[in-house]
Amino acid sequence: MCRSIKTLRGQEPPASDEEIRAAALQFVRKVSGYRAPAKRNEAAFQAAVEEIAASSRRLLASLVTR
Repeated sequence: MCRSIKTLRGQEPPASDEEIRAAALQFVRKVSGYRAPAKRNEAAFQAAVEEIAASSRRLLASLVTR
């Protein structure tokens, strides 16, 4: 697990797009094993970050909290 990714649910104010993208970047770095990908992998790396960030936004928006 990525220990440097902080929990974004339940924050006041809600997590910003910047915080969500940072968490997505950390996740992609961990899964891929690259801190910064080679030029030939840059597009795939960035696409994964954006997809995970979008998925995270949807998840946070749909969670029901107490």
